[in-house]
Amino acid sequence: MKILLAEDDEQVADFIVNGLSEAGHSVDRVADGRDALSYCLYNTCDLAIFDRMMPGMDGLSVVKALRAANNELPVIFLTALGDVDDRVAGLGAGADDYLTKPFHVSELLARVAALTRRRNGVADSTSLEVDDLRLDLLGRVARRQGKIIELQSKEFALLEILMRNAGRVVTRTMLLEQVWDFNFEPNSTVVETHISRLRAKIDKPFDTQLIHTVRNSGYTMHGPR
Repeated sequence: MKILLAEDDEQVADFIVNGLSEAGHSVDRVADGRDALSYCLYNTCDLAIFDRMMPGMDGLSVVKALRAANNELPVIFLTALGDVDDRVAGLGAGADDYLTKPFHVSELLARVAALTRRRNGVADSTSLEVDDLRLDLLGRVARRQGKIIELQSKEFALLEILMRNAGRVVTRTMLLEQVWDFNFEPNSTVVETHISRLRAKIDKPFDTQLIHTVRNSGYTMHGPR
């Protein structure tokens, strides 16, 4: 997912970018409200995270301007202004969610996922299941037959995409775009390498294979047929 972060505190911004990137998201970053508005009006992204207090133009004004332009980009406020009146003002301006600082990255990731599912018309669920494999999106834990499977961040992102598209083919290009944001050469074997590692954890210790290669197309996930 491509996310815009508008945050003028460099240390906080670095922390957020690292957390989102480790979860498989692609993040563009600005530090000024006017730059945030311009970006949202003239570029494509899936979601924006705004601080309330920014130089140039405050977050409330940015969201109001977006909504006045009929721009329905999902927006999460991430700010130290946590009073009830502040939250009401943020949501009333047109934001979709409001998270106060200090915060846990895991909660931010959960809110990003939940907002995306709601916007896509998908039932808001905190877990995914394919056959006997269960993925806990909040706890970021995979279990198969009740056994916890330890996953690295990219492996988790790959597995989530495959499980969300269970029964459908996910191409190599789609995985590169969604997990690595095309930060690798087209002939890179990064997808194949990570799929192999994922299979070693998800499939090899069990009797039933869930991850399948579709020749000349990509990968799919399903149980016995």
